[in-house]
Amino acid sequence: MAGNLEFIKSASGTSVTTLDITDCFSDKYDVYYCTVTNIDLSSSGGYGVNIRLIDSLGSVISASEYSYASLQLKSYMAFAEGKNATASFILTFSALTGGSAIGAGHSFYIINPNDSSSYTFGLQQGSQFYETAGLLGTKGIGVHKVAEQITGLNIFNDGGINFDNINIKVFGVK
Repeated sequence: MAGNLEFIKSASGTSVTTLDITDCFSDKYDVYYCTVTNIDLSSSGGYGVNIRLIDSLGSVISASEYSYASLQLKSYMAFAEGKNATASFILTFSALTGGSAIGAGHSFYIINPNDSSSYTFGLQQGSQFYETAGLLGTKGIGVHKVAEQITGLNIFNDGGINFDNINIKVFGVK
């Protein structure tokens, strides 16, 4: 998937429970590269940060139309797997909060979002340092199992708490 990147759009949020980035996918690209940075949650602990898709009508797809598999690569304990064949999101990665999360960076690819005759796929990877434990890496894959046109992304966390800060950038892959 290596190639040139063209910046499409960015979004950021402060004291928000979700972050949407709309109208970022078009017929110009088949593959998009996204980065999520500056993740800071308002409560302490570790939470999953999850990605949902937005359809061509502008609605967040929150039904159980997704499948995903993920792996947490922990330096401080055994690796952990997660998977769900009937999930309500396409990708998930970890977010540690407060002063304990240092240097988090996550990226993912979205494949075929504009193609209304194909499923939309996702590939995710990221890493962060948890100062009281050690390094944490994540890898994941996902699929939206309905063939429809996708125009955007919705980011939320499974704790339902505020993001003090969060940033996302979307690039088209040439």
